[in-house]
Amino acid sequence: MRVIGTVGLPGSGKGEAATVAEEMGIPVVTMGDVIRAACRERGLDPAEHHGEIAKALREENGPDAIAQASLPQIDAALTTSETVLVDGIRSGVEVERFEDAFGDDFVLVSIEAPFEVRADRLSERGRDHSDADEARLRKRDERELGFGLDRAMARADAVIDNTGTLDGFRRRIRALLEDGLSGLESVEAGENR
Repeated sequence: MRVIGTVGLPGSGKGEAATVAEEMGIPVVTMGDVIRAACRERGLDPAEHHGEIAKALREENGPDAIAQASLPQIDAALTTSETVLVDGIRSGVEVERFEDAFGDDFVLVSIEAPFEVRADRLSERGRDHSDADEARLRKRDERELGFGLDRAMARADAVIDNTGTLDGFRRRIRALLEDGLSGLESVEAGENR
């Protein structure tokens, strides 16, 4: 059993890592789905109220509320798969919840890229690249860091620098999903020769 959690700022590549997992037939549990479902239960548009409801859930049910609500989905996925990817960890408290639940079978990977690279990626998703978009991204970054994202990133077992090619990034994610940290280290060692 292996539970691999990803952490990183918006546009860093967490979604692409989830896509690679799905292509490999590995279940992906997206913590943001818990928030989107809570928005819909409250009659709110997830696109407009995601951050507000994420904050409310944590205030109502504790700082690890979203991780706690994700555990049944992870457990269910582990009944049919040896590996599960957890997308969207936002805080050190959430990391602790998963460490408590899965022990040494939990691995946290921080996916990182500089602000400018992330802003360009997000603009390529269909948004105009402008100062207003960069201001929105800075605001999103602040909100995520306010949840403790920086503390979660600092606790990562490995860091994937996602500033190279898409093929190189996907190769590292596949190695991580197939063979854990040793697979990731092996691919990265081969790239640095």
